[in-house]
Amino acid sequence: MREKLSPFIVGLVVLTLGAATAPAHAAELPRIASINACTDQLLLALADPEQILGLGPYSRDATRSWSAAAARRYPRLSGNAEDVLVLKPDVVVAGSFTKRATRELLKEQGQQVITFDVAHSLDEVKAQIRKMGEVTKHPDRAETYVTQIDAALSRARQFTARKRYRVLSISRRGWVSGSRSLMSSLTAEIGLSNAAGELGLKLGGFASLESIVKLQPDFIVVSNDSNFAEDEGRAFLLHPALEHFYPPAKRLVVPERLTVCGGPMVADALDRIVSEITRAERETGTTSAAR
Repeated sequence: MREKLSPFIVGLVVLTLGAATAPAHAAELPRIASINACTDQLLLALADPEQILGLGPYSRDATRSWSAAAARRYPRLSGNAEDVLVLKPDVVVAGSFTKRATRELLKEQGQQVITFDVAHSLDEVKAQIRKMGEVTKHPDRAETYVTQIDAALSRARQFTARKRYRVLSISRRGWVSGSRSLMSSLTAEIGLSNAAGELGLKLGGFASLESIVKLQPDFIVVSNDSNFAEDEGRAFLLHPALEHFYPPAKRLVVPERLTVCGGPMVADALDRIVSEITRAERETGTTSAAR
């Protein structure tokens, strides 16, 4: 690391030095850097602002990050080891898909690196929230978020108990979410039936247009309602046949930023599923009174 430091790195040094003059109570808490989109969001939810030294390269991506607006207050790191080492954090939080070489280099340089796995279920989501609560030294905040998720889960279960809809979660190029996806776990937890198993795609996989149409789920779950196909992957969801059998009234729109990571946003995802079913029922003329 003998190369000339970039202006960005110099700026981070200034920020780090400035943190040394923070109030005494802040100095007692760990100073943390995140290099993963999901740990970014957990950190933003649970840490004091003074604890956050920097966030990962995708922290400001509004499509995938529930906390994109808040992330703009903090330095955006490259995801590599160099700018993290300049910050000299007490803890580095990373994801299991963060480059192993980066994590190992940070450890070799004496950094404490805590890795978070991908959350595939509600139990794993709550465990990750509690884990970050321990890292940030704010376990009380973590329990508050867990309570909010449990409350949203209870609301959703009461709502969907009226009828067990069959749903199919579809994304780009016809990828169908199987039981190992967080989206599928959420729908199963609230009593919706994942039709992916009927396609033989228990763990997820690509499905043909014909097989999806033939399956006839009550609703398909998509991440956005845009009618613009920016590429071939998105064009699949706008195919005339799919739009004919699954018009907007039969599509539950749950933004990717609510389900791509496990965290406090999962409560919003559960509430969103309920509100989308309510809308779909209204638009299709299907109501609880008619059942």
